[in-house]
Amino acid sequence: MNLLLASTSTVHGAPYLSYLRDELASFFAQRLVVFVPYARPGGMSWDDYTARPKAVFAEAGIALKGVHEFASVAEAAQAAEAWFVGGGNTFVLRRTLDETGLTPFLDASVRGGVPYMGSSAGINLAGISIGTTNDMPVVEVPTHQAMGWLPFNLNPHYLDPVPGSTHMGETREQRIAEFHVFNPQPVVGLREGSWIKSDGQHHELHGPHSARIFRAGMPPFEAKPGLLAI
Repeated sequence: MNLLLASTSTVHGAPYLSYLRDELASFFAQRLVVFVPYARPGGMSWDDYTARPKAVFAEAGIALKGVHEFASVAEAAQAAEAWFVGGGNTFVLRRTLDETGLTPFLDASVRGGVPYMGSSAGINLAGISIGTTNDMPVVEVPTHQAMGWLPFNLNPHYLDPVPGSTHMGETREQRIAEFHVFNPQPVVGLREGSWIKSDGQHHELHGPHSARIFRAGMPPFEAKPGLLAI
């Protein structure tokens, strides 16, 4: 497998996908990218969402087409030379993958070596389950199982506790501890501006930040950019 998993599509104050520009140029070079807009951030339409990466990719000379612009998901999967699954609501994404019938085609394609890029909700799909998403469950989903391309879960947009904060809700660390009461898999907290490249067995952290690694029953720890031991 060939996975590029980014915590976010936009770093605060920077244009859409700009922090990944060099990665995109090499990862998607000379490939037709099929974009999956199912996560619908803010409830936007598939067409409106697809227009965002299409414009950015065009500037880089990369061809991109929305999965819904094909006659069928089977045709889209056959044409895909790479995939990009954007962010938004993970529950909406997971349900729509099954409703459209794309799930088995996407899984077979990625396991067959077609490059896959996900951002935000799109990286939750790569792990064992979607149970460590930050999103509200605005729709019912048939399953919380993800694709299982990685032997761990991801928590995108990971936030550290703020000393002296008067926020009364749980921190990300507390929420992941709650997850580990019922689920055994490790969780990688991926900070904004960071991304992971993986072949399914070897996982390399890139970007300016460390990642926060959580294992059930153990104290969390920081992992610097480079090969991850999870």
